[in-house]
Formats: sequence, C-alpha cells, structure tokens
Amino acid sequence: MIFDPTPCTLGEGALWHPDRNALIWFDIIQKRLFLKPQDGARQHWDFPNHVSAAGLVDRDRIVVASARALSLFDLRDGTSTPLVPLEADNPVTRSNDGRADPQGGFWIGTMGLNAEPGAGSIWRYYRGELRRLFPAITITNAICFSPEGDLAHFADTDRSMIWQVRLDRDGWPLGDPQPFIDLASQGLNPDGAVIDSEGGLWSAQWGASRLARYDRQGRFDRAIVLPARHVSCPAFGGASLTTLFATSARQGLDDPQAGDGCTFAVPAGVTGQPEHRVVLG
Repeated sequence: MIFDPTPCTLGEGALWHPDRNALIWFDIIQKRLFLKPQDGARQHWDFPNHVSAAGLVDRDRIVVASARALSLFDLRDGTSTPLVPLEADNPVTRSNDGRADPQGGFWIGTMGLNAEPGAGSIWRYYRGELRRLFPAITITNAICFSPEGDLAHFADTDRSMIWQVRLDRDGWPLGDPQPFIDLASQGLNPDGAVIDSEGGLWSAQWGASRLARYDRQGRFDRAIVLPARHVSCPAFGGASLTTLFATSARQGLDDPQAGDGCTFAVPAGVTGQPEHRVVLG
C-alpha cells in the first residue's frame, strides 16, 4: 500500500508520467519535487519557492507551478525556464492544486500562505496566455475534468464544496460554476481529486483518512481508507491505469503516525483517464 515512505509535510500534486512509468508529486512546504518509477529509485529536486502541481508536456519536460510562476522544468538536467508569472506581485499567496485539461490547457489554483479567506483564485494557462477564471476562493483544490472534456470541477476546501462548470470546445468555462458535491453537512473537507474513465470523481478528503468516489450525479459510491489522516491528492497510474496513487500530509498533526505524509498505491477497481498534455503554444 505504501508506494513511497518519504514523510511529506504537505504532499500534493500527484501526477502519473506514462513515458517514464513514474509518479510525480510534491512536498509544498519543503519546496521539493519527487519522481519515482514504479520499479525504480526515487529522485528529487529542490526549488527556491513553494511548488505544488505539474502538467505533462513530453517525456522530458513538465510545467511546474510555483508560488510566483509557471515554469518549464526539464527532468533530464533539472533546469527551469519561466513561462509566465503567477500572482508574482502578491506575497500573500502560493500555488496549490492543478491539472492539465483535455484541450491542452493547464489549470492552477492559488491560496493564501495561511489560508487567508478569499485570497485564492483558479487560473488557466492556454497556449501562452494565463487568465484568471474564478477569484475569491480560500483553498483551491479538486481540479479535474470529465472524460468527454466538457466539464471541469474544482473545490474550495474551506467551504466543503466541489463545483462543476461547463467548458467550450477550447476548454474555457461557459457560464458560472454550479454546486456539484456539498460535503459540509458531513463535515468532510475535499482536497485533490481525479476523474476516472467512467466519469467517477475520486476525492481525497483531508482529515478523513480516505479517498471517496462520487458518480456523475455527485452521489457517493464508495471509499478507500488509507493509513494517513490527511489524504491530499489522488492520481491514476500504472501501465493499465488501474492503480490509484495518493499523497498525504503531516501538516497540522501533533502526533503523526507512521503512514502520515507517505505516498500510497492501491488497486482502484476502475480504470483512470490518461493525464492530458499541456500545449505550450
């Protein structure tokens, strides 16, 4: 069940890289990027700013979101080339959850360093342009997309809500987001999320030790319990995309246990979607 035992303070940004048969993830607080093949040794790179999420470009390059920019990172030599500033003039915020969409865009959320109310936004980078989509979000999370590419989802963990918004053929939102999964009455905190090939949304739920699946209508289907209190971000991977990986965190725990902060791999019982690639221009 434990894919990697490295205890992350705030594990995030799980992303399967099929060209390398490897999982990518981050420790936001330690400003570190990890890459580990399913059958190989783990690598890591350190950054000067908080890093949190990535999108695939090709075998050797990924887009990395930091507290101040989106950059093109080369996995061969660890070099980084800035693409576009990301709230570079706002010292209050950092990047958080992100994922590439089916049209080749990269969605990235920001949030306050201390979860300041309403400090975060959802942005989209598409063919060289970075555009703010939705402002005034406290803790941006759960960015994921339907298999058909017509729906995007995102959460404000602080409000225990996952929204859904329709997309045009270029991947831009059509109209206002609508409430999709309201977890407030259950006291659940939606963190990262990913959607499988059947349209089921898998939500990592902070403080609940689980990944929960919801169907296309937002109804609870089932849950996988993990030995970490703060499960933070899921990703489908493995050769057949039937393994569900998940990061976790030790942040905020007075007495962390052995599994807290580790990265996990479990059978999903369903096939995931391949991760989409970011189109740079």
